[in-house]
Amino acid sequence: EVHLAEPGGGLVQPGGPLNLSCAASGSTFSNFAMAGVRQGPDRGREWVASLNPGGIPTFCQDSVKGRFTISRDNAKNTLYLQFTGLKTEDTGVYYCTRGLDWGSRGQGTQVTVSS
Repeated sequence: EVHLAEPGGGLVQPGGPLNLSCAASGSTFSNFAMAGVRQGPDRGREWVASLNPGGIPTFCQDSVKGRFTISRDNAKNTLYLQFTGLKTEDTGVYYCTRGLDWGSRGQGTQVTVSS
């Protein structure tokens, strides 16, 4: 079982960068694919991006391509979600999951993009 904590987030201006990290504990992080997921005020659950255990990206939502990077440091049991050029529609609660296992998510972190 992987326990995920997603600190960070907050209020960010449009066009700005944002770096989120997700710390995993409780299991062998390097064995699992990981994903970033978000839920916005006007949309349901949206899978943003994912990567395999070795750190190779396997999926990226079209709406964030070119603005979003997902990466991991298996030595630190940490997943990184990095944004540039934030848009108001990026507002939402962001989660990390173990692969497509929605039940593995942490408590999430609120990101609000607003001027």
